[in-house]
Amino acid sequence: MSEIVIRIEGLGKQYPKGLQANVLAERMRQAKRAEWFWALRDVSAEIRRGETIGLVGRNGAGKTTLLRILSRITRPTEGRADIYGRVGVLLEVGTGFHTELTGRENIFLNGALLGFREAQIRRQFAEIVEFSGLAEFIDTPFKRYSSGMKARLGFSVAVHLESDILLIDEALAVGDAGFRHQGMAKIRELIRSDRTVILAGHEPAMITALCDRAMWLEHGCLKAIGEASAIMGRYLESETAGHNGAHQQLQLFD
Repeated sequence: MSEIVIRIEGLGKQYPKGLQANVLAERMRQAKRAEWFWALRDVSAEIRRGETIGLVGRNGAGKTTLLRILSRITRPTEGRADIYGRVGVLLEVGTGFHTELTGRENIFLNGALLGFREAQIRRQFAEIVEFSGLAEFIDTPFKRYSSGMKARLGFSVAVHLESDILLIDEALAVGDAGFRHQGMAKIRELIRSDRTVILAGHEPAMITALCDRAMWLEHGCLKAIGEASAIMGRYLESETAGHNGAHQQLQLFD
């Protein structure tokens, strides 16, 4: 049996809903958090080397929070996540990139933030640029890139640097059809190379085609984990039932 590369135990993350500030100006700097909510609560799982895990759930279910904790961007409020290996990350579009720097400069910046040496980044630089399709704009400031261009560059950096574990959050949702096809093919290539991949997304076909297992998050809690197609089936049934219930409630007010 392959070794465990991610062990998650009782993981939770709490955020403030708002701030409670005193009307006095000198007290506003010492404002205390009034209400808190759990973005993630009591999540436990083990992920083995070479597995591809689909992370599913509604918007706000905790998918991005979990990936941010695993990538060490955010600290958990409770529990722990032990990770064995170098992690490559692609979260929200533009994360880890500086708007005033060029695409070229951002490749080196993002690679450095992920823990790669300059020599490693230089070895992969040409492949990163070619895959992104942005050679013509590589010396253009990142702030002038469209959302699709930013997604292309971020995805290309994440998948070409030699990490053991790859965390991807909705990366293929922004690009055009050609880029999505190219990205799916690259993820399949990484899977064949025994890379561990956690992929958050809403597209059932992508999750069932690429993933061995799926984790279903609901209101920050792990509702189910298991074989990808089975979990996606249950998740879609739940979504359909919820949509029908909401539709019936709306009809009551017609």
